[in-house]
Amino acid sequence: MKLRPMTMAPGERIMNMKGAILFLPLLLCFLSSFIPIVFGSSGALYNFCTNTTAYSSNSAFGANLNTLLSALSNATTATGFYSFTAGNISSDRVYGLFLCRGDVSSEACRRCVVIASVDILKLCPTQREAIVWYDDCLLRYSNQSVFSNQGLVYMSNTQDIGTSSLAKFKQVLDETMGDIANQAARNQSGRKFATKDANFSGDQKLYTLAQCTADLSISACNSCLADANSRLPDCCDGKQGGRVLKSSCNVRYEIYPFYYLSDDTAPGPAPGIPPPPGPANSPGSLCCSRTRFKPLFIDAGKGGGISSQLLIAIIVPVGVSVLLFIVGCCFIRRKGKKEYEAVGESSAVYAMSEMQSLQYSLASIQAATNNFSDDNKVGEGGFGDVYKGILPNGQEVAVKRLSRNSGQGAVEFKNEVVLVAKLQHRNLVRLLGFCLEGEEKILIYEFVPNKSLDYFLFDPEKQEKLDWSRRYKIIGGIARGILYLHQDSRLKIIHRDLKTSNVLLDGDMNAKISDFGMARIFGVDQTQGNTSRVVGTYGYMSPEYAMHGQFSVKLDVYSFGVLVLEIISSKRNSSFYESGYAEDLLSYAWKLWRDETPLDLMDPSLEGSYSKNEVLRCIHIALLCVQEDPDDRPSMANVLLTLNSFSVNLPVPEQPAFFVGSRTRSQVPKGLETDKSTNTSMPWSVNETSITELHPR
Repeated sequence: MKLRPMTMAPGERIMNMKGAILFLPLLLCFLSSFIPIVFGSSGALYNFCTNTTAYSSNSAFGANLNTLLSALSNATTATGFYSFTAGNISSDRVYGLFLCRGDVSSEACRRCVVIASVDILKLCPTQREAIVWYDDCLLRYSNQSVFSNQGLVYMSNTQDIGTSSLAKFKQVLDETMGDIANQAARNQSGRKFATKDANFSGDQKLYTLAQCTADLSISACNSCLADANSRLPDCCDGKQGGRVLKSSCNVRYEIYPFYYLSDDTAPGPAPGIPPPPGPANSPGSLCCSRTRFKPLFIDAGKGGGISSQLLIAIIVPVGVSVLLFIVGCCFIRRKGKKEYEAVGESSAVYAMSEMQSLQYSLASIQAATNNFSDDNKVGEGGFGDVYKGILPNGQEVAVKRLSRNSGQGAVEFKNEVVLVAKLQHRNLVRLLGFCLEGEEKILIYEFVPNKSLDYFLFDPEKQEKLDWSRRYKIIGGIARGILYLHQDSRLKIIHRDLKTSNVLLDGDMNAKISDFGMARIFGVDQTQGNTSRVVGTYGYMSPEYAMHGQFSVKLDVYSFGVLVLEIISSKRNSSFYESGYAEDLLSYAWKLWRDETPLDLMDPSLEGSYSKNEVLRCIHIALLCVQEDPDDRPSMANVLLTLNSFSVNLPVPEQPAFFVGSRTRSQVPKGLETDKSTNTSMPWSVNETSITELHPR
């Protein structure tokens, strides 16, 4: 097809030229708003879309959600926090809120909320509960008045701190993050927000930030931030920057100022990354947001106009240059965002077909363990033996080889693989891979050198290696691991077999919860359930579960209480006997508490190394955890809060639940089925009686 030259009068050429040039900013503005759709969302750091019942856009819930997002977008608030509810019928009601970073302007806050209100419908088009995070704000909505804790996101800077200043950096980081958490929780300005900078090497500074949603109490904010700070080592140990984003709070640190130091001092860019384009005084400007242009004027008075060729020569290079600038801007932003690696928790259970990267061949496992040599065996459990192995890359692993006649079949095996592979927390044992060939079912875990807690706790010759500071750290680690399972994981998980032999200790004596073959996944809104097949270990089971098959997260809370009493006393609940005083450890601890001599419960080997207040606090918490009524037991979030804060008042415990001491099938309550096997812990333990269900959920 041939192009025919177009002729026009000089005046027409001038008007068309002006129109084209004046149209250019609109075109580029449109392109700049289109490019983020092609290259990614408009600056969103991360988002969660809870897998609940979907809604349709023309439903009452959809209409209420649109009303909610409109209200949030148009809200004005001096504190950067706003919540709203839309809908009169409870089944279709929508609750929402936004939180803006405490140092951004009201305009930047509103701009971020507007973007979030649009993005969240694209990112989560049918979900009834969602949250999206940005640098300047977070926005969330839910169909429930009490928001669930929708997971968390870790982000880390890829650059490391130099080894010469690493030790000092970690010390300053720990101290500063603790300080700003306390400052943020007690901020009286209406914003639970704090920032602080500190020198860690010469003139090098550390910049830190902490913030909670304004609806949290001081204690709840402290608890949220303490948990967030405790997770920084998981993702960001030795890194130049990192952040933890939670649904109700967030923390961040960098070695450059990423927040406003004063009203007229903008945050600096990350070292080595160009600052984004846009006005320097625009706190909320995003790299790919609409770009402002000044109108272009050309004086065509003399000379009677500009030729079409010249017009093309002006428009095309300018248009291409500006377009390339915008594309380059977005590329730089995408490259800059790669400085951070978002580690979000998967929203769906892995299918076995999606886990091929974790699968090892039987030949490679045989080579790693010297063909399952007895010299490599490091433990025995009810479901099989555990061997130490060395992979070709030199990594040490623990290989759990399930016995062919064990109670754990292919379904239980897949259950453990599916669960553990998606759980990532420093207080949970990490699954590295698996093998499923013929009748062989093998799990490959990280190697934990210090064996299990019971290996030290109940051996008179090894008890002294667990001084009080280590035991207290182990108690806190177990609590954080259980809290992750109950609340911070994308799935609500009940372990159902927490005991000392299922708590492993790494090289620094940090606790790692293991053995998820009996774990139970709960729905988002589910709080309790019933089963006719009881699983777990007698002595750690709550009475409502052991006797009636009723289970909830309070089952693990009960087991945690038993664990704490065992850690303090170095006595087994399952084999405790105190002549003439009490029949079991729980009753013994209760009587000592009632007689105002609780410290008599303490292992004598701790004499001289313990903190009286910490021991008393732990005994108090343990007795609350083993209350007979599940509603009287604290949540793990409250447990962790009270472990970290002595200012929180605890209720007075009542007499604990009775101890289910029977360990034979004939004594199982009528109507409940069990399958008795030996202990199932991994990788080291002594034999205990565990019960595993015949058929999985």
